[in-house]
Amino acid sequence: MRIVVTGGAGYIGSVCVELLCDSGHDVLVIDNLGEGHRGAVDPRAGLEVMDLAETARLTEVLRSHETKAVIHYAADALVGESMENPAKYYRNNVLGGLSLLEGMVAAEVPKMVFSSTCATYGVPGTVPIDEDCPQNPVNPYGHSKLTFEGMLSWFAKIHGITPVIFRYFNAAGASARFGEDHRIETHLIPNVLFVAQGKRDTIEVFGTDYETPDGSAVRDYVHVCDLAAVHRQAVEQEGSGVFNLGTGRGYSVWEVIEACRRVTGHGIPVVEGERRVGDPPVLVAASEKAAAVFDWAPATDLEEMVRSAWKWHEAHPDGYGD
Repeated sequence: MRIVVTGGAGYIGSVCVELLCDSGHDVLVIDNLGEGHRGAVDPRAGLEVMDLAETARLTEVLRSHETKAVIHYAADALVGESMENPAKYYRNNVLGGLSLLEGMVAAEVPKMVFSSTCATYGVPGTVPIDEDCPQNPVNPYGHSKLTFEGMLSWFAKIHGITPVIFRYFNAAGASARFGEDHRIETHLIPNVLFVAQGKRDTIEVFGTDYETPDGSAVRDYVHVCDLAAVHRQAVEQEGSGVFNLGTGRGYSVWEVIEACRRVTGHGIPVVEGERRVGDPPVLVAASEKAAAVFDWAPATDLEEMVRSAWKWHEAHPDGYGD
């Protein structure tokens, strides 16, 4: 199948492109390289360096590639930054997404798989979180993703695009070739591993007084290779709809740090800090729907996720080097 992957030079996108190429698909990456890296694009895939706002050029690229499906990863994704600069998030995540939808209609691309987020739920009333949980985002990042979900649903009804919406929980780990290299790193696991690498002196635990077994926040971590696998299934199969992507198994911040200590053999000093505003105590997915529709069975072994990430970071101490 001829597939376009927006944001395919980023963390999750790069691993998905690798798997699609392994599976024999003809893949074209569209990325402006603002956050992505040339070195993260599988050499078997094509690369168009451009912004999604370039609607006319985007349409021509989709048409000339004879695109049968778009996997849409490209987005700004820093919660804190979205609270400081919401315009950037609505411009890129909403207006850029609208341009992509317009290009798909003009080029007659029939299917989109959209990388959304559990941030659309905000602070959930129930855990585990299923797809019917009320969506009340508490930051512009989550709201921008929710806005695009609505836009995609209307384009599906009016223009016949088949939509698959995946709401991610916490991606973790790496493939043998591609891993996590953000210019501004906010994710817990790589930041803990940076302490083991000597790039940071300590890791801060934000909140130790939550009503959880050890007092720290609990999150649902899913291996990035498992995320790539379900995206491949989504473009190859007929299914559509909205799906949470998690494992149903939560790990606390302290459990993540202990797993990193075991894998790296490093003590990893900790500083205990105050809770961050808006951080829910527990975010865990109910992902039975994705399991049923796509025959998806993500691994739940946190230590294996950490081990794959550590192996990649050790092999790439400077990330992709750009």
